[in-house]
Amino acid sequence: MKAAFICAITSMLLISQHISAQVVGKWKTIDDETGKEKSIVEIYEENGKVYGKIVDLLESSEEEALCTTCEGADHNKPIKGLVIIKDLKKDDDEYEGGTIFDPENGKTYNTKIWVDEDNNDLLNVRGYIAFFFRTQQWVRVKS
Repeated sequence: MKAAFICAITSMLLISQHISAQVVGKWKTIDDETGKEKSIVEIYEENGKVYGKIVDLLESSEEEALCTTCEGADHNKPIKGLVIIKDLKKDDDEYEGGTIFDPENGKTYNTKIWVDEDNNDLLNVRGYIAFFFRTQQWVRVKS
């Protein structure tokens, strides 16, 4: 009986880690209006929350771009290395309760992300304000 209980708990933990690991990794951002590949964002977990940092800019003209729309400590810092997704918490198959920052327009939105149920190589990224939202699909970068 005790062995079965331990086995069940272990299985639940492994499933939970697998689901979490699905969003963790590198994702190619694609502008949903132009179809252009923009950047690589690394999604990672830290202290029980999920974050996303720009690790590469795909347009060579923007490689050294500074965040002129950022405020505070990030103002005029390189966009490459900027943490744009902050404080997401797991809720079933989604991560929500955090924010996403758009360095192009300087706006911060509430956000949630989830791996597409039909294709594990697509990440749905939704930014929203109240009832208005926009969802992009990012593509998993395979090593």
